[in-house]
Amino acid sequence: MKNKHFLSRVALLLALGFSAAAPAWAQLDKYKDYREVYRDTVDAAPQSRIFVQQDTVINPNQVVMNSFGRNWFVYGTAGAHTYIGDFSRDGAFSGTVSPDFGVGIGKWFVPGLALKLEFIHSSTRGYTEFMNAAEGYGYGPALGTTPAGNPYRRMKTRWWDLNGLVSLNLTRLFHGYEGYGNTRHMGQWMVNAGIGAVHHLGFEDDYGSDNEWSGHLELQYSRFLNRNKRASIDLKVRDIIYQTNTDYHYGYQDVAARKFGQNLGLDIGFTFYLGKQRNNGWKQGTATVYRQDYREREIQVVKVKEQEVERKKPARHGTLTFYVFYPNNYSGRNDAPIIADAPVNALDYLAGGIFTQKQYESNEAVLARIAGGASLNGLKAIDLPTEAANQDFAIDFIPRGYEMLQDTPISLSLAPGDMQYFQEKTGFFYAPIYDGLNVWQYRIDDATLRQQLLSGQNYKETNSYGLNAHSGLDTIRQYMDVDGSDELVSFADVYAALKSNEGYIARFADAATVDRIREILDRGIVLLIQVEGLATSQDNYSGNDARRVGIERNTALSQNRANTVINWLKQDASLENVSSQIYLVGSMNGGIRTVTDKSTRGLNAKLNRSVKVRIQYMMD
Repeated sequence: MKNKHFLSRVALLLALGFSAAAPAWAQLDKYKDYREVYRDTVDAAPQSRIFVQQDTVINPNQVVMNSFGRNWFVYGTAGAHTYIGDFSRDGAFSGTVSPDFGVGIGKWFVPGLALKLEFIHSSTRGYTEFMNAAEGYGYGPALGTTPAGNPYRRMKTRWWDLNGLVSLNLTRLFHGYEGYGNTRHMGQWMVNAGIGAVHHLGFEDDYGSDNEWSGHLELQYSRFLNRNKRASIDLKVRDIIYQTNTDYHYGYQDVAARKFGQNLGLDIGFTFYLGKQRNNGWKQGTATVYRQDYREREIQVVKVKEQEVERKKPARHGTLTFYVFYPNNYSGRNDAPIIADAPVNALDYLAGGIFTQKQYESNEAVLARIAGGASLNGLKAIDLPTEAANQDFAIDFIPRGYEMLQDTPISLSLAPGDMQYFQEKTGFFYAPIYDGLNVWQYRIDDATLRQQLLSGQNYKETNSYGLNAHSGLDTIRQYMDVDGSDELVSFADVYAALKSNEGYIARFADAATVDRIREILDRGIVLLIQVEGLATSQDNYSGNDARRVGIERNTALSQNRANTVINWLKQDASLENVSSQIYLVGSMNGGIRTVTDKSTRGLNAKLNRSVKVRIQYMMD
């Protein structure tokens, strides 16, 4: 914690150093078209680099090999094959088809490589000539004559094959390991190749060897039955090549004969992984990534008279801090402008949005379902345009915005009477978000739609503390880590300063604070904007490698929340020309905060689903 504000102090010292070296300066344009005279910069020498963020990144192409006792599986297959040999084309195709059955055991050594041992029992059906060396396997009357004019009849022999295969998982080799308990790669492609030993049943010495080598090549598609990938249904295209003595000439006819034949078939099977589920995944390799800051800001210096330099007042420095609080599983990353001229903007939703910001497309369909007492799940819903909150809303009889009003949450009632009352006043029915099993009553990201929560109450917002409003600053000061020298303002104050302090947002902003923020942005120079996305440790996933899955989910939320706020800040004219190098994203303490409460609606959970922004500035 001693270095908690290291970056802030570095930027401040640099600014003060510049002020002392060049006390007389004037600004023609705050953030572009500079002529270099002095530099306000971090030294780019290696020993002076500032590590802004240290992240642990999962590498999908690198895993830690498990012990020998893990990742074993058993499987069984059944199917049919056609025999391709010397006389297989002389008769009907149906006469070459035989069933086959197999069982096997195998082990994955890494996600992309396995070894298998398999036993197959089957038969071969085809055709053979009279007077053939293998005529003893023929049966029945003559069916016709070969192109050489020799009569042929049916042939059948039984055999078993014991083989060893190398299995390559193409899906994981090309796309990386998806992680245990992950819904990615539910269908996977594999190639299996190996050699085996064939034992022919019923051969006699006059007809050839009982035992031969075989070659195996398979293309396999496996569809897993659950996200833990404990079992799969397998479809295989299989080719077995082996020496045949069942239709092979020994010189009785003056024709060329192929010594090898093949069984080309299609099999369906089932694979089951042994051992405890949590032991069947692999620990993934990680890499530590450091993001470095090489900021260089060039400020134009204008020559002034010596007496003017003496009267020059020293520059004023400060840090403006505010928080933006988010609903659970929401960062705004999916809020694309899908409605013409009316984007569903995440920050506008937090300031003055309604419910899920969705409505049902057909009022008639909703009324019919309500009349019949049926669920509304499946009815088409569309996004509502998100209105900027610096205006008076026509729909003003319900709570609007997230964490704006105290004790008035954003979720609305789904009782038929309440929904019909809303429709009578507005002309449309508001819509929740269905994920197939649950009903979300506030806006969420598409990427987090199917993440299950621990309690049914967590799918709606039942508590509100006014954390995004100016009135919530006392709560933030009490529970959040705010430096005593920082000037703390609210999201509502910043929103009003960037838009205008009018309409709905004016109810939650402080006018004097709004003017102060606007003055800093208009007259000051921004030295540094530090943006820290936060997410809670709450995650109900309990499968294998649950800790890593939870970290991945919540880290993504924290980073997406930070990026959403940055993109929103850049929309303001006073910040649009600020170099991207001025924005420092991340946290020296990590983006996930531990919350033991199972409710996502409690104060501790809400405080840590947020983005902290610190704007360091210098005023003349």
